[in-house]
Amino acid sequence: MTERILAERTGKVAVITVDAPGRRNSLTIPLSTELAAAITDAEQDSGVHAVIVTGTPPAFCAGADLSALGEAQEEGLRKVYGGFLALARCKLPTIAAVGGAAVGAGLNLALAADVRLAGPRAKFIPRFLELGLHPGGGMTWMLQRAVGVQRARAMTLFGQSLDAAAAEHAGLTMRTVDGNHEELLQAALELAAPAAEAPRDVVVSTKRSMRLTLALPEHEDAVQTEIRPQLESLNSTEFETRLQAMQAAIRSRK
Repeated sequence: MTERILAERTGKVAVITVDAPGRRNSLTIPLSTELAAAITDAEQDSGVHAVIVTGTPPAFCAGADLSALGEAQEEGLRKVYGGFLALARCKLPTIAAVGGAAVGAGLNLALAADVRLAGPRAKFIPRFLELGLHPGGGMTWMLQRAVGVQRARAMTLFGQSLDAAAAEHAGLTMRTVDGNHEELLQAALELAAPAAEAPRDVVVSTKRSMRLTLALPEHEDAVQTEIRPQLESLNSTEFETRLQAMQAAIRSRK
């Protein structure tokens, strides 16, 4: 069975799929390399404003290819990390559409996205310690920020997994989408639509600002971080055009 990364465009959204259902979409080094390349291609395409990552059912991503881990050592491990780290570093808004199990490195892939949507069969499984394996790829950093320290430690140290309902309750996912994989992808595309319709440079600069302000200690620091990109957008022709269109629409409703 062919193992590949599928990259498709739906309007201004890139939909990237780990398509290796025979191995439950587990990440080999070649697949991780292809995944990183697909994300880079989306970033470099001026027509793409947002990225959705998913996996061919029934799994989202069952982790790294365990048979190769023992031979990987540091260079190989970093190549496996490359796919989900490309998503984590992506300058565009990113969504993980998680329709099935996200295990180990697959959990990392889901965590690397800005927002996660879950299907009813989604499950988030750390599994590192169960295998006698230390977490990697920044998993402990991402998970603690996603669900808080106590929940992250329960998952990482005590092997707790989260199903779709528990993941939503914990804040790991934004919401659960009832339905099949196609309906999950449709919900992800609908979520991505406002970013797809906004000016790309403003979308990119807004995500950059959110990354910067997350680590700032004071409100005033955030004000200073945001002022320059806001002024740039305020003085753009795109803003003027959209403002005029909105004002005209408001007048027409009177």
